[in-house]
Amino acid sequence: MWSGVGKLKCWVNRLLGDVGVVFYLSIFLIVAFLTVAAVDPDETQRLAQKALNATTSNFGWLYLLTSSGFVLFTLGLAFSRFGIIRLGLDDEPPEFSFSSWLAMIFSGGMGVGLVFWGVAEPILHLSSPPLGIGAPGSVEAAQTGMRYAFFHWGLHQWANFTVVGLAIAYVRFRHNSRGLISETFRPLLGDRVDGGWGNAIDILAVLSTIFGVATTLGLGALQINSGLSRLSGMPYGITPQLLIIAGLGSLFILSAMTPLNRGIRYLSNANMVLAAGLLLFVLMLGPTAFIFSELTQTMGEYVGNIIQMSLVTTPYSSAHWVQEWTIFYWAWGLSWAPFVGSFIARISQGRTIREFVLGVMIVPVLLSMLWFSTFGGSAIYFELFENAGIAAAVAQEVPAGLYAMLDQLPGGFYAAIVAVLLVSMFVVTSADSATFVLGMFTSKGVLNPTRFVRILWGVLQLLMAGVLLLSGGLLGLRTISIVTAFPFMLLMVLMAYSLYRDLSLEWQRRQKNDNLLHERIESMLLRESEREAARQAEENAHPSAPEPTEDADVGEAVEHEEGEKIGN
Repeated sequence: MWSGVGKLKCWVNRLLGDVGVVFYLSIFLIVAFLTVAAVDPDETQRLAQKALNATTSNFGWLYLLTSSGFVLFTLGLAFSRFGIIRLGLDDEPPEFSFSSWLAMIFSGGMGVGLVFWGVAEPILHLSSPPLGIGAPGSVEAAQTGMRYAFFHWGLHQWANFTVVGLAIAYVRFRHNSRGLISETFRPLLGDRVDGGWGNAIDILAVLSTIFGVATTLGLGALQINSGLSRLSGMPYGITPQLLIIAGLGSLFILSAMTPLNRGIRYLSNANMVLAAGLLLFVLMLGPTAFIFSELTQTMGEYVGNIIQMSLVTTPYSSAHWVQEWTIFYWAWGLSWAPFVGSFIARISQGRTIREFVLGVMIVPVLLSMLWFSTFGGSAIYFELFENAGIAAAVAQEVPAGLYAMLDQLPGGFYAAIVAVLLVSMFVVTSADSATFVLGMFTSKGVLNPTRFVRILWGVLQLLMAGVLLLSGGLLGLRTISIVTAFPFMLLMVLMAYSLYRDLSLEWQRRQKNDNLLHERIESMLLRESEREAARQAEENAHPSAPEPTEDADVGEAVEHEEGEKIGN
């Protein structure tokens, strides 16, 4: 009997690997939520909406201040003295090439969101102008909407990922610690991160991650369903969306069974090729001159108005535009931060802090601006100048805007097929990356969690996305993102402080070692110079100079004593 129990225990250990309390408690809490939400999705949505109203009404300003603070913090680190510190050994080369690194960042980041909102957001702003600026359907509303699209997908969004990614990469590759969120708090909590405090932090990171990724899976399912509805006549509704999630789930679970340097890497590179192809298609066959003119103007307006847009809260109005858009985006980014940040940290070994920040923030932001100018700008052009009916399509079905815009181009039917394929691949890549990160979080930070653990998290992601769709569709996805991101946002503030403290301590140690080395070198050089001076003095002594005698030495001593007496 005991032999059978021992074999079972060994089999479970091989299946799960080195998991602990974070794994079991996270599974318990997620399964409990799934059960309650599946039994009564309407009540789940009602409670989530109530929590959302309380959060945005009382703490909406905190989302804005925190996200803006992260932008200043990360850029400040990049251009400070800390920017030269390498995330690894001082002479360690990067693990991945620069192009593959950027592709994985972009694919594991917000690829699905860009495709979903690339047309939908500018068109929705055109129909319902941000903060009531301009009349609906006017040129002013169009330009304001594009400016806010740039803002929502600009520096603030990627700063969230940068803070978490940089903190984890620093402790993982610089201090050779475990790749856990809790490890970034060691400068503040000390050994307490190895106990209950650390477990609580990691569990919160797991919950935030799975809700954030489920939101993205849900958006991807909506976008794919809309495309297939236009291409093949598939009905648009919850049942097809659940089937799409199940189909995509089987694909990313297969991908999750491959090593990181093959599965996710190859998928990410393929995503970038498809995305670049679709982008060039619209750029060349769409209103090219309008796109570049709009890109130039909106980029200038974004830079010129970024401070004002960052801190708008509308305290004198009952309008909820900021809560529905800006705070949703910041909360969505915050809920994604543990996942995207951890994944980016995992692939960034060997990069300097300056290279990490600029690569994670500047390059994706520029690509996002080009994407919105191409797709959103084309949609606005066709809507304003050719009455294409894109706004009506979005009003009826939000993700339909992309396909309505592609219909205006020659070969739009085939471009729509590419778009559906691209969204599908982005979903698979994001979910695959998330299974990897969730496995790390719940396996004590190991870089390669077992396949079973990754597959288990993949299944739970699918179930979570399905439950959120049942609990309100797009509105439910938005609501749960904002509510679940709040506690992790507070943790990220402490994480940023902990990272700065850790970097300061390392810099002090580096300066101390440099000063000690400098003193030793000076000492060695000084002794050598003294020996050289003595040697030269001996060589320069005149050969006829008399040798000092003992009487002379005594005379000098007597003269010295008499001089001292006189002085006294």
